[in-house]
Amino acid sequence: MPSMRILHVIPSVSASDGGPAKAVVEMCRDAIRRGAQAEICTTNANGRGVHYGSTRQPVDIEGVKTSYYPIVGGHYYKISPALATALQTKIPEASVVHIHSLYQFPSTIAAYYCRRFNIPYLLRPHGTLDPYLFRRHRPRKWLYEMTFERRNLRSAAAVHFVSGEEMRLACSLGLKFTPVVAPLGVDIDQSISQRRPNAFPSVWPETAGRKVILFFGRINFKKGLDILTRAFGQLARKRQDIMLVIAGPDTEGYGARVRDWLHDEGVLDRTMFTGMLTGALKSAALAGATLFVLPSYSENFGIAVVEAMAAGQPVVISKHVNICREVTDAHAGLVVNANRDEVARAMEILIDDSQLAERMGLNGKRLVRDRFTWDAAGPKLMELYARVASQSRAGTTNAVAKARVRGIGL
Repeated sequence: MPSMRILHVIPSVSASDGGPAKAVVEMCRDAIRRGAQAEICTTNANGRGVHYGSTRQPVDIEGVKTSYYPIVGGHYYKISPALATALQTKIPEASVVHIHSLYQFPSTIAAYYCRRFNIPYLLRPHGTLDPYLFRRHRPRKWLYEMTFERRNLRSAAAVHFVSGEEMRLACSLGLKFTPVVAPLGVDIDQSISQRRPNAFPSVWPETAGRKVILFFGRINFKKGLDILTRAFGQLARKRQDIMLVIAGPDTEGYGARVRDWLHDEGVLDRTMFTGMLTGALKSAALAGATLFVLPSYSENFGIAVVEAMAAGQPVVISKHVNICREVTDAHAGLVVNANRDEVARAMEILIDDSQLAERMGLNGKRLVRDRFTWDAAGPKLMELYARVASQSRAGTTNAVAKARVRGIGL
């Protein structure tokens, strides 16, 4: 029997785009390990610029065949006629197409060709159906929905959510689609499996003798950096033994506002911006921090949170990080409202109570092992692909509803 062919279409796999780019590569790697064929079609978009150029011919990204196609015009919608042409050949060859993101050309054209060639597709919204993000730029999004997106959602075999909370929030909008939950996994770098208190000062000497509060992720409006900077300022005025490290790419120029907030709080000189970290530097940051903080206004999953827990870090996250229930149930961190006082208090508790911090770190490692590795999450996603692919080209579009009842989901 020929192996399943899974085609992923995503607007960008630039590392500067954070979790979605990392997740799609790992989805493919896991599917390949399980005997399927999986590849990625994307554009050469890279933040507000482009990659070194379009390859069109597949290149290897961590063992995954990936084809880049050039964008034309502005970077936001990532319009790529070359991608559209390629999809006319690639989509009819696929068993199932996994489409990532909404409101952009690659996802819209992929959904169109799936319907045209009667190939079932999953649509993963990447958090865009969270009411907080759904309300942003509403007139522009409403027009796009009326023209394209509502049909894309309605015609999908399923809309793929990575947490129950993400699904619950999206279903509150009243849109028509078939929801399904299949969590993400994370490939854990073994070099971060043990906390190493000296890892930070060995790379960044200015942190020596300080307790490091780590933010790891894109410098972006939704990440709650306005809350974090003010919470850190409040705490730093009470104690001299802490330092804030902001590690992540700034592709939108938002870092200037973050620096202004830190300056207003009088703590800019006690904050370090490292830029995007990968490899050994990323491992050093995750293994050597005192605690991890992510007070997001919206976070459909939180890959950085999972990576921090895998490193044994106690975490402070807002209730808008959609794996907050799992973190709370596992006693792996402190979940707070997205406000300065609660974030500051949670950070202080974990700094002052090292035994609590250690217990939460160990609980977080256990949670990741049990729920968020690909060994745990991969079989559920593969079963979902199998259910979707079983819809013949003459089949119905919403047979996945049965899969939810049979365990793929909450």
